Amino acid sequence: MNYKDIIEKVFHDTKGLTNKGKIATYIPELANVNPTMFGVHMTNLTGEGYGMGNNLVKFSIQSIAKVFSLTLAYRILGEEIWKRVDVEPSGTKFDSLLLLEINNGIPRNPFINSGAIVICDILVSHLGNARKEFLTFVRDLSNLPNLSYSDKIADSEKANGYRNVALCNFIKSLGNIKNDPTEVLDFYFDMCSLEMNCEQLSYAFTYLANGGLKISDSSEVITKPQSKRINALMLTCGFYDESGEFAFKVGLPGKSGVGGGIVALYPHSYTIAVWSPPLNPNGNSFLGMKFLEEFTTHSDFTIF
Repeated sequence: MNYKDIIEKVFHDTKGLTNKGKIATYIPELANVNPTMFGVHMTNLTGEGYGMGNNLVKFSIQSIAKVFSLTLAYRILGEEIWKRVDVEPSGTKFDSLLLLEINNGIPRNPFINSGAIVICDILVSHLGNARKEFLTFVRDLSNLPNLSYSDKIADSEKANGYRNVALCNFIKSLGNIKNDPTEVLDFYFDMCSLEMNCEQLSYAFTYLANGGLKISDSSEVITKPQSKRINALMLTCGFYDESGEFAFKVGLPGKSGVGGGIVALYPHSYTIAVWSPPLNPNGNSFLGMKFLEEFTTHSDFTIF
């Protein structure tokens, strides 16, 4: 099956839809993005790729970065990590405080904000300079030596991140944040400010489609069982409280961000990144979700 023909057809069909999404405005800097941007890029495990539209325009990957931070923390801490964060779908909004008190400060999974903040706390505890070493790690994964944080986006989040401040302090009060909340939150906001384009993002995720190994030199990023578990978490928890819908309609592990990006993967085959800034009511890219649903519906590129 010719994946280029499928991408082209689905891209044009999706682009013709009325985009019912809305740009995320609670992070003011994201509100300045052109809402008509739409790009897609697919990378296979030989490193070859194919993209369309605005696939080479950089955007804020936001919560997609949580997969990278989980990967690094999992590599450092191993299975001990699951004592600090659970592996269950939340069934609530990504910034909800509802379940934290019931679960004694243990977030439901590492992809909601509370879980990602705990992962950041783990990295702050185990790295000499979490901000610097995390960036080095993602630069290596993505083969982007000049990748950097966006100070404008990070500052915009820090100035308006009251909900995340509340989450971090609440978890601290329950004993599951070990470091100064201000330090943890500064790192969290920086992490979410990373900017990539669809081509770069799809390449960066190839290790999770390749059993935890980099496709460039077969070096181990994480073990095969760890890769399997992160993929399982992306399938069940990668799209906030729309994760079940994504698994049902798309059938791939993936992760979204409120910058309008989505990355998904088919183990042993390919990764694909889509970007369209307007979001549906669940905080996921409206056109990105439509594209991936049609892409897997009209091809055999799905795990189900």
